[in-house]
Amino acid sequence: MKTFVAKPADVEKEWILIDAEDLVVGRLASLIATRLKGKHKPDYTPHVDMGDNIVVINAEKVMFTGNKYNDKRYYRHTGYPGGIKERSPKMIIEGRFPERVLEKAVERMLARGPLGRQIMRNLRIYKGSEHPHGAQNPTVLDVAALSPKNKRVVI
Repeated sequence: MKTFVAKPADVEKEWILIDAEDLVVGRLASLIATRLKGKHKPDYTPHVDMGDNIVVINAEKVMFTGNKYNDKRYYRHTGYPGGIKERSPKMIIEGRFPERVLEKAVERMLARGPLGRQIMRNLRIYKGSEHPHGAQNPTVLDVAALSPKNKRVVI
């Protein structure tokens, strides 16, 4: 018996729509990263882009558990001495590009390199409920129904 290795021409990509409203960022990002990589498919091949195209809407309404919304810090460096900058999720979500919190969470779960960059092109994140991918007939994936921990209820 020979080992099956998928070719890029053999891959069948689906379109998946995920509504991120009230979903926990880390759990959602890990599920998206798994789907983008294609690890949910039985014919998964590590060096081939096997994943699906994923559209995420309502990215500005994602949730954090505990006090991470205010206390967590994202660091970056400008390249100059003393040029370290920090931001909290609250600053990013209330800012101009709230979808970057989820985008960076998914990006940091994937491998860095040419394949990782190619896989990230299959992810589309929108802060509102509108998206221009209706012609692809995306299948709706209810992430909240997969586990009760995926959805955060605000009291």
